[in-house]
Amino acid sequence: MSLAFVVFLVLWLIALVGTFIPVVPATALLLIGGVAGVFLQGYSGWQDGVFLAVLVVLTIVSSLADNVASAWGAGKYGGSKQAIWGAVAGSLAGLLLGPLGILVGPLLGAFLAELLLVRRPVDEAARSAFGTLVGLLTGMAAKFVLNFLIGVWALWRFWGPAQGLF
Repeated sequence: MSLAFVVFLVLWLIALVGTFIPVVPATALLLIGGVAGVFLQGYSGWQDGVFLAVLVVLTIVSSLADNVASAWGAGKYGGSKQAIWGAVAGSLAGLLLGPLGILVGPLLGAFLAELLLVRRPVDEAARSAFGTLVGLLTGMAAKFVLNFLIGVWALWRFWGPAQGLF
């Protein structure tokens, strides 16, 4: 195992856990790990340039998937922008409650935002909050899968025996 492999592995593992914590820039950590890995191995021209270009594109796709899924869930169930922000704030507050807070926090945050800021009736606020939660969880799942696959691909790239294949 090379230093590039180990550095990327550590950042990848942090990114995978960070996918479920809104304040951790999980996908950016993958990009940083990829760039660090390439330069720790010694940048070697077009092959590394192609790898980094593809990594940037995959990073953008992963970030967009998360945002699009969140917006889709909120929109599908009639949620507002305030509900999305309420869900994000609820996610942060939910971190204090442990694993249960990851589910309860966004739901409660979106519900309260719809109820207090948008002034929707309770039934509409509940439906909107549920949709926002579905969107956030779908986005997290998509981002986790993409980040996992990006990490496996990059680890294969940084793994010693794989060097001769590229």
